[in-house]
Amino acid sequence: MLNVPPQAFPAPGSQQRVSAGGRAKVPLKPGRSLMDWIRLTKSGKDLTGLKGRLIEVTEDELAKHNKKEDCWICIRGFVYNVTPYMEYHPGGEDELMKAAGTDGTDLFDQVHRWVNYESMLKECLVGRMAVKPIAAPKGMVPEKKGLGASVKDLTPSYDWFQTENSITVVIYTKQKDMNAELVIVDCQDKRLRGEIIVGDHSYLVEVDLDHAVQEDVAVNIAEKVGKVEIILKKKDNVHWKMLGQPLESHNTFIKRTDRGLFYRKCKLVSKTEVTHDTKLFRLMLPKSTHLHVPTGQHVYLKKNIAGTEVVKPYTPVLPFLPLDFKEPFSHDGAHIYLMIKIYSCGLFTQALDHLQIGDYISVSNPEGNFKKSQVQTLEDLFLLAAGTGFTPMVKLLNFALTEVSCLRTVKLIFFNKTEDDILWRNQLEQLALKDERFEVQFILSQPTKDWVGKQGKISSSLLSEFVKISRKDSKVLICICGPTPFTEQGVQYLKDLGYSQEEIHAFTA
Repeated sequence: MLNVPPQAFPAPGSQQRVSAGGRAKVPLKPGRSLMDWIRLTKSGKDLTGLKGRLIEVTEDELAKHNKKEDCWICIRGFVYNVTPYMEYHPGGEDELMKAAGTDGTDLFDQVHRWVNYESMLKECLVGRMAVKPIAAPKGMVPEKKGLGASVKDLTPSYDWFQTENSITVVIYTKQKDMNAELVIVDCQDKRLRGEIIVGDHSYLVEVDLDHAVQEDVAVNIAEKVGKVEIILKKKDNVHWKMLGQPLESHNTFIKRTDRGLFYRKCKLVSKTEVTHDTKLFRLMLPKSTHLHVPTGQHVYLKKNIAGTEVVKPYTPVLPFLPLDFKEPFSHDGAHIYLMIKIYSCGLFTQALDHLQIGDYISVSNPEGNFKKSQVQTLEDLFLLAAGTGFTPMVKLLNFALTEVSCLRTVKLIFFNKTEDDILWRNQLEQLALKDERFEVQFILSQPTKDWVGKQGKISSSLLSEFVKISRKDSKVLICICGPTPFTEQGVQYLKDLGYSQEEIHAFTA
């Protein structure tokens, strides 16, 4: 509902986030960019109409402000006058109006809960919602439907013990197939945070430790029994009387969408040119962080620009495209690689491009709804990508060729404007020569006269030519990612060709 994209990946025209649907970006008038909005918020102009006063807002009062020329919205108990923001919203006025005069928290969470609306709308704050006389009992545990048991029955638990030199926190996840991608650990300034992902839920251990620990953190995972050990080295060999003071979200088991995003600062250690306008950023995780981004998921980068926190999502890739798929590609787990297109007028990507080696940027926990189980029994996999919509396909391609034993064909249909825009062209061509299961087709919309390959834009006839299953009864998945119009058109063309919703996965904006 604020300045960034809708329910899926980053801004429309970017290709990062996984989602079932998407909305197009609305062209903004001149002078209505994000930077223009930041300037307006710092101009000293009264954006609330209340001359600096904060008021308590009742539901009846909120409901009165439901017009474009007078629009208040409540998010998490705080009311904002978004009237002056209307013309600056990339999703258009109609999207904001869906929550006009109401509590828009649920709609906001569906669309882009990761946006720092407190920073973006701080000058539009009207006040707090009046407290209702009846509140839900604190600590109630919701039922998790479809499991035949309450969440409480499945809630992980933890314990801890110590030796002379170390502290070990043990989390009993009650899950049989626990793996490194489901465990996220950070230890910063005596604050330990260990998160376990269980389906669409999250269990959190979060404490302010009793004593200081060393920077190195070890994580051991007993996958078959679901036990996770977090091993901390004591700075001083003293006996701890307790693990530490529990923080507000400690020992909670809630839906992941209700868990706030957590960020850690990562150091930029290299920046490599991929094409004339795209670079590969290598970010180093802190030594005290354990984080593995799953295939098809994304992270958020957060940066303060002109006093306002701006957040954008990006899909991590591999450092290069492996050509030997006998074993899964493994890296040290210490780095995140992001392939980012630098836009000449892009406020955020320009700020990223100006980062120097050694600078830090905040990186969130991963999110996304793509699951490896969608691929594990496939026979035919088709990847339709436009521009940097290629990024979600990198790890997916690696996973499919490495770990899907029944796979017969993988075909990448890669749309770009010119030859100079094609990402990792040489690596893709080498892979096609080396692995007979893989084929790549480059399609250009603005080729030079020397181009001998296919040209055009995504269309029903083009897809019917290139998306051909190996057998009539093959199990197939078609993944698509690119700018919003590309993805929406592609999905519709595929449905018109007879593919079902279950056979299509859109990484959309």
